[in-house]
Amino acid sequence: MKESARQRMDTPRGSRLVNFRLDVDLGRSGERAARFLGTGRYLAIQTGIVIVWIFINVAAVNLRWDPYPFILLNLAFSTQAAYAAPLILLAQNRQDDRDRVSLEEDRARAQQTKADTEFLARELASLRIAVGEVATRDYLRRELEEIREMIEQLGADPTTPQKKSRKKQQSRKREEPADTVEPAVNAEDAP
Repeated sequence: MKESARQRMDTPRGSRLVNFRLDVDLGRSGERAARFLGTGRYLAIQTGIVIVWIFINVAAVNLRWDPYPFILLNLAFSTQAAYAAPLILLAQNRQDDRDRVSLEEDRARAQQTKADTEFLARELASLRIAVGEVATRDYLRRELEEIREMIEQLGADPTTPQKKSRKKQQSRKREEPADTVEPAVNAEDAP
C-alpha cells in the first residue's frame, strides 16, 4: 500500500494556522537605518542627547524625570540596541544577496572569458600553422635579396635585368637574316 505524501515522515506537514505574511519591504529602510547607525554623525547626535539628558537630570532639580541611576536612559539604550541589531543583520543579509548575485555574474563572465580565450588561442595556433605554410613577405624579400646578390656576383646589374635581356634578344634578331627564303621547288625539278 502506497503512503501519501502527507503520511510520510520526511515530508513536512503544512501549517493549519492562518498564514500571516507581512509584505512590507523593510529591506531598504532597514539598510538606510543601519547605514545611519554606523556613521560618526549618529554617534555625535547620540552623545549630545546623552550629555543633555544627564545634565538636565542632575542639574535641573525641577525638571528631573529620570533620577541618578538613569533607568529610563538605560531602557532607551536597550530598546535602541534591540532594534539596531536586527536592522544591521537585515542590511548584512541584503548585502550578502547582492554579493552572491555579483559573484554568480562574475563567475559566468569568467567562464565566458575563459572560453573566449581558449577559442582565440586555438584560432591563433591554427593561423600560425597556416602562416608557416605560406610564403611571407619577409621570406620573399630574403629570397629576392639572395637572387640579386647572385646576379651581382655574375656581373649583371640587378636593377635592370629586363633591359639587358631585351637588348640580347634584339641583337640576336639582328644577327639572324631577316629574309630566309627557301628555294622554291618547281614541279619540273621534282623527280
